Amino acid sequence: MTLSIDDIRKLAHLARLDLSQSEAVALAPQFQQVLAFVEQLSELDTEDVEPMSTALDVVNRWSEDVVGESLTRDAALSNSPASDGECFLVPPVLGSTSAN
Repeated sequence: MTLSIDDIRKLAHLARLDLSQSEAVALAPQFQQVLAFVEQLSELDTEDVEPMSTALDVVNRWSEDVVGESLTRDAALSNSPASDGECFLVPPVLGSTSAN
């Protein structure tokens, strides 16, 4: 399967990437390599492979909840580029400029 430049632009749009025409053309060979690798993987016989959620056998190691030393508010805020003396000040992420 080969990807057209329109396919690459559509993939970029779905990934919320703004690619110019020249960038899409430049990335086409890399997309083709990834697609060829995925096609190669799809040819593997996985009949006897058990489904898994992770590649490693991971066991949770729980530890007790122990209260320990932590930074004071002043110490934490002293590392911040912007604060109001009580809280970190960050740019709005949802378009609103007020806290209300």
